[in-house]
Amino acid sequence: MRWRSRTIGLSLAFFSLAFFSFFLYLLLALDSLPDYQRPRDPPLSPRTLSDPHGDYTPVGVRGLAEPPTQEPVTVFRAEESGLLKLEALFDHPLYNGPESPIPEEDRLLKQKPNTKTSEKSSSTWSVASQEADKGVQWTSSVDRLPPWRRFQLGISRWQLYSHRDPVTEPLAQQLATHRIVSAVQKSGGTQLKLVMSFSNYGEALFKPMKQERDEETNYNLYYFSDFERHNAEVAAFHLDRVLGYRRVPPVVGRLVDVVSEIKDITTDLKLAQTFFTSPVGSVCFYGKCSYYCSTEHAVCGRPRLLEASLAAMLPDVSLEARRSWRSPWRRSYSRSKLARWESEPDYCSKVTKKPPYNKGTRLVDFMDMVILDFLMGNMDRHHYETFEKFGNNTFLLHLDNGRAFGRHSRDEPSILAPLLQCCRIHRSTWLRLQLLSLPRYRLSDVMRASLSRDPLHIVAPLLSELHLAALDRRLKTVLETVSRCLERRGGADEVIKNEVI
Repeated sequence: MRWRSRTIGLSLAFFSLAFFSFFLYLLLALDSLPDYQRPRDPPLSPRTLSDPHGDYTPVGVRGLAEPPTQEPVTVFRAEESGLLKLEALFDHPLYNGPESPIPEEDRLLKQKPNTKTSEKSSSTWSVASQEADKGVQWTSSVDRLPPWRRFQLGISRWQLYSHRDPVTEPLAQQLATHRIVSAVQKSGGTQLKLVMSFSNYGEALFKPMKQERDEETNYNLYYFSDFERHNAEVAAFHLDRVLGYRRVPPVVGRLVDVVSEIKDITTDLKLAQTFFTSPVGSVCFYGKCSYYCSTEHAVCGRPRLLEASLAAMLPDVSLEARRSWRSPWRRSYSRSKLARWESEPDYCSKVTKKPPYNKGTRLVDFMDMVILDFLMGNMDRHHYETFEKFGNNTFLLHLDNGRAFGRHSRDEPSILAPLLQCCRIHRSTWLRLQLLSLPRYRLSDVMRASLSRDPLHIVAPLLSELHLAALDRRLKTVLETVSRCLERRGGADEVIKNEVI
């Protein structure tokens, strides 16, 4: 009897141990499942941007009182995959050619030695704004200069900044976070723009949010009647960098307090007079400009916070002049007239007989800008600029991209007219475009990843998925256009140019 009781006890212990082991196995198995196979609560979406009384802080990032909710793992995995693609793209040899030291004559700004001790310093730098630098002493140690100054000192004959330039990250941080001490309206132009000044004497060009990200341009509007979009300026900088051009000044998205960062600190009396409070309590203003500056076109905070793009300023034109060039393929800006390039089949041959398009890389540099504009859907490239110091042997500045990314459902083939008529393209551009068409470096994926690093991404993606899909579709169109050129011209030597810039 005692033996039988001992047997039963051992059996019960064995089964208990087996059950515990099986239970532990199940727990470990569940823990090792991929995240997308785990049950999870539905995510909380950010506060809707259409609420006039809402603010821009997404749910879950208010502090310890509201811990962040879990987002779908598929989103994080897509972003992680895109970031890996972006890093792989920038590690590719097509983006990492040999870089030789920049000769002094190829630098836009130079060190100016000065032996008089009574002046600012024994060694000062050319400056971007005479007023901003009045009374400020700069040393010859570049590392100790503020990011905006280092950015300007890095501008060369061939690009605004170098690949992997260490100054772009601190410059973006400055644009996104540094204290704004002054805000005045920028003169000229058809739409509202401000010049923001920082406590370290840097400046930025401010363009406010006027349209929601998913809002398309009205099809009944002419291209010259379109609004400028803040997210288009940000996306243009990222796309220009992804294409390997580096001809758009760094641009960052930022939430600006309309009251404390504009109204309360502006010294612009004309701007100050345009502030008002809307019927729902939002603070609004409209400034003074030639077209879209009125109460009907006012920009408003929600109720005080306003999305905007802030672009790094180039050196002031009083110190480093820029030349404005009328685009040979400029549109007529008329509701009834056609431009010459729209009616003359041999128009390109006439352009290439005249300077600066008759020699050097100017024509293929122009094609780089054409490709950028087509990918963005920008029809408003009536002029472009270059630095006068470098003459005709330099790159084109890709400025003023606010009317890009207006439509994703329709492409504008006329933007590609210069490429189709002239059939010229840089070899490096042709190779990078083919690279971006591959699944491993897909353009939409690397753009999504690049834009996810912008501060406004926490509010909402800078470009909708429909705009990202349009990039891939338009890239395919560019590649097909060049392929037709190759067939028509009978060889690559006439189409793909080897000039190194």
